[in-house]
Amino acid sequence: MRKVFYIILTAVITGIAGAQETRKEFTSPPSRYDTLANSDSVPEVYAIEARFERVVVLRLKYGTDLLEGIEKWTKGNGIRNAVIIAGTGSVTSFHYHAISNLGFPTRNIFVQNDSSPADIVSMNGYIVNGRVHTHVTFTDADKAFGGHLEQGTGVFTFAIVTLGVLPDTADLSRIDDKNYR
Repeated sequence: MRKVFYIILTAVITGIAGAQETRKEFTSPPSRYDTLANSDSVPEVYAIEARFERVVVLRLKYGTDLLEGIEKWTKGNGIRNAVIIAGTGSVTSFHYHAISNLGFPTRNIFVQNDSSPADIVSMNGYIVNGRVHTHVTFTDADKAFGGHLEQGTGVFTFAIVTLGVLPDTADLSRIDDKNYR
């Protein structure tokens, strides 16, 4: 009986160890902008007005890398500017990063788990000059978590992502520039 207990215990520990999250923290290289104060020439709030040219609903199938799939589709279809309005679905693995400090230079914690299922409960962001910048919220049975989506997030059942495509003339170049302050 004791031998069976140790075999089961080893199997459980091995199974848990295989599904562990990795967390790596990185500090962005210092920038000359890190020590600059806010500029009076940059408004506290500014607006970009544009109408959607169309709304596109993407469906990504099982096994697709979520970020790579969005990137490939938008590039292949010439999408320069868009708003990621929503996203839903499930994943077999996840990879995201989040800010982990309050000052410059910024530090990010990258969280990855290659064998943990989760639901996508929210997704939003932008496509700026062809570059996908999306944030995602996942949930499992115990918690919600997420941040900036990274490659390495595998679609499980499916993922649905809704894009509001903006005209190419919409200037989003400063919308996510941390140095424009």
